[in-house]
Amino acid sequence: MASIATTCSSDFILRRREVTNNGRSMLQFNGLKAMEANQLVASYGFNPVSESRTIKAMAVSAPKREKDPKKRVVITGMGLVSVFGNDVNTFYDSLLEGRSGISLIDSFDASTFTVRFAGQIRDFSSVGYIDGKNDRRLDDCWRYCLVAGKKALEDANLTQQLLQTMDRTRIGVLVGSGMGGLTAFSTGVEALVQKGFKKITPFFIPYSITNMGSALLAIDTGLMGPNYSISTACATANYCFFSAANHIRRGDADIMVAGGTEAAVNATGVGGFIACRALSQRNDEPHRASRPWDQNRDGFVIGEGSGVLIMESLEHAMKRGANIIAEYLGGGITCDAHHMTDPRKDGLGVSTCITKCLEDSGISPEEVNYVNCHATSTLAGDLAEVNAIKKIFKDTSGIKMNGTKSMIGHGLGAAGGLEAIACIKAITTGWLHPTINQDNLEPEVDIDTVPNVKKQHDVNVAISNSFGFGGHNSVVAFAPFKP
Repeated sequence: MASIATTCSSDFILRRREVTNNGRSMLQFNGLKAMEANQLVASYGFNPVSESRTIKAMAVSAPKREKDPKKRVVITGMGLVSVFGNDVNTFYDSLLEGRSGISLIDSFDASTFTVRFAGQIRDFSSVGYIDGKNDRRLDDCWRYCLVAGKKALEDANLTQQLLQTMDRTRIGVLVGSGMGGLTAFSTGVEALVQKGFKKITPFFIPYSITNMGSALLAIDTGLMGPNYSISTACATANYCFFSAANHIRRGDADIMVAGGTEAAVNATGVGGFIACRALSQRNDEPHRASRPWDQNRDGFVIGEGSGVLIMESLEHAMKRGANIIAEYLGGGITCDAHHMTDPRKDGLGVSTCITKCLEDSGISPEEVNYVNCHATSTLAGDLAEVNAIKKIFKDTSGIKMNGTKSMIGHGLGAAGGLEAIACIKAITTGWLHPTINQDNLEPEVDIDTVPNVKKQHDVNVAISNSFGFGGHNSVVAFAPFKP
């Protein structure tokens, strides 16, 4: 049977995968679509159905990034709510300093819980972003979403006055949540059980369901484009970025407000994850509990917050004179199809997801030199992710990776949003934040984890990994913007 092999500096392989019954060869080129691979073969005059013949093709160049300004997606604004406050620069400065935002819980009585600490947000203020009446009613999940979303719009110079002059049917919102309005849900169930259904607030269902963040943000701003939520547990925000970018690339929207939000630091959220046996129990040293890749890690630390990006077509951003912060190159999503909570030991779902991201981005593995890892500080997950990274990136000597969750905990559906902002700030500042609590690294981890102290690093391409319960995998890629 015919086999076709090419070699190039990126180790991309063109190979025959399968011959169908009618003799047509199905070809795969890593980094190009199958149709493009067939066109490449045809242009060089190869006969893919010839038998018992080996053909050496000439070297081919690495895949190319998108060049159409209508399909290139750039980042023009960022907004967040975090354990370090609501300002993007303050957030990243705190990360660079290696500060821990993990502390004992005081938002509810956790004294009888086996886990009594979290990345809890304190002194949150929505003044200027949510009116007082709604602020008192809303679940924190939606308060965080509204503030982060509106701050991102501000950062993109998309003021309410300017929005009123634009075609708002071309501006969408896609902010997801893994848990939804968990406090609203818990309070409603408590009222039902203790007092009966007549005592349930009419806001119980609307403020519990996961799509309400996107809906409320659109209602407040008048944005009438694509609007929904995605809920894929801790992979939520990356799924939202991936889908939002595809709306822009397809021409459905010029701008998408996208990210994740979560507020699960409450009795139901913490108690539920304790029951899953997923959380660290280092109650005596909360600030040292989240320790990705360290041999003494014992589970993740629950966190909360919101991270939102303004994603915009390059053409639209240039026309309105927007400040372009970075470029979104592409993404990938897969499923482990293995277990509700445990990752595949072979890392196949994750490595496949990274490959899909590189293909969608039009980049080769050698171009990536920074990975913001999912790195939750769990025994199985941390090593499974590293093994998957090693499968794709054969030479990791130039790669640095870090774990944002070592300082802010695991923001669940918001995690990818906050970590995307960390990636973009690494690109714009040239500094990588440390992974703190790196005292006794696992011997299999031989990639630079930026242990305990920040490092200067010129980021060429950054990828951000997020994986969720159910085996949901997601990877997105960002790079400095180059016209």
